[in-house]
Amino acid sequence: MVKTGLLNILKGTFLISGDAPKNWLFIVFTSFLATVMIGSSHSADKKVHQIAALNEEVKELRSEFVDVRSDMQQLKLESTVMHIVEEKGLYPSEVPPKQIKVKSQINSKSQTKSNPQIN
Repeated sequence: MVKTGLLNILKGTFLISGDAPKNWLFIVFTSFLATVMIGSSHSADKKVHQIAALNEEVKELRSEFVDVRSDMQQLKLESTVMHIVEEKGLYPSEVPPKQIKVKSQINSKSQTKSNPQIN
């Protein structure tokens, strides 16, 4: 019995027997599901490759950011700024800056500021 059933499957008699439309419908449905699974697998693989490429780009951009930030910190140093402006003809002042103090007076009617005094 098992031997004849296996032989009938190999010969394909189940496709031409009396209940063949039911078998064909199952084969078409199974083929459709297999196609959908293959398509979704390819789509998932494509997304994995895109994610890997984006992660690599993030690493490169992070490295570039660190390099630019360290260069920027170097450029902000006072010694670097002084060297750059000396090349353009600007030199530090020999006379120290004077502090300006503003004294305010409060009247009962309004608040006014006196003239600034230079020390």
